[in-house]
Amino acid sequence: MVEKGQKIDLVIITGMSGAGKTVAVQSLEDLGYFCVDNLPPALLSKFLELMKENNQRTQKVAVVMDLRGREFFDSLFDTLSQLGREDWINEQILFLDAEDEVLVTRYKETRRSHPLAPEGLPLEGIHKERELLDELRGRAHFIINSSGRKPRELREKIIQTFKEQSQQVFTVNVVSFGFKHGIPIDADLVFDVRFLPNPHYVEAMRPLTGKDEEVSTYVFKWSETEKFMNKLLDMLAFMLPQYKKEGKSQLVVAIGCTGGQHRSVAIAEKIASYFASDYNTYVKHRDIDKKKG
Repeated sequence: MVEKGQKIDLVIITGMSGAGKTVAVQSLEDLGYFCVDNLPPALLSKFLELMKENNQRTQKVAVVMDLRGREFFDSLFDTLSQLGREDWINEQILFLDAEDEVLVTRYKETRRSHPLAPEGLPLEGIHKERELLDELRGRAHFIINSSGRKPRELREKIIQTFKEQSQQVFTVNVVSFGFKHGIPIDADLVFDVRFLPNPHYVEAMRPLTGKDEEVSTYVFKWSETEKFMNKLLDMLAFMLPQYKKEGKSQLVVAIGCTGGQHRSVAIAEKIASYFASDYNTYVKHRDIDKKKG
């Protein structure tokens, strides 16, 4: 079974017929993916459950789903929504595309009919297929146009794309700051913790910072701090992999209190520590040494 914290990398290969899906699945196979061609979308969940139960060696899976299985295709979006709720799957969609003229030429060269126009012109089937796949194309994480690419060039492009993905490092920068000094301009997410009890009003703690144990203990001893941290860490645990999946290489999480010396510092330290085992995590205290007015 998949161990806690262990995930399956799933690549769904789809796109226009004749755009290079066969080259794509062969390329991913060369990168160590376990590949399945023409898997009906309705069977994807069952297939992944089997992979989850017997997953000692297989961590990377690629499946091809296209209009050859069109009788099951309507269920694909329901399946994708279900996968999005699973925390043991890193799902990505690779959409292969090409210009209409290129696809027509490829059909003529192979003397094959289009699956959506078996007795008609290839261009008619291409137009129907493009309309059916329009929404799926919009949900794709990677769109590769194979027009003008030889099979070898397309293979190199796919290998380069997914080899880089497997090596990509996602960085989380946690920044504490004081609202009186302004919000960091490079922040992606900003959280205001000025509602928490303030150590500034405890005279012995006033010259200290959130990095001091006495201040940290004070900040986290309150029930509202505990509830806030549980909710915040749970939300970030959900959001961070979504940002990573969308191709973002780093995220700046800013925590602000009044002066940036006590509460925001303690909470930023806690967040950075919590995610340090899963991501490259750095913490910076922008206003910790600024004098208070």
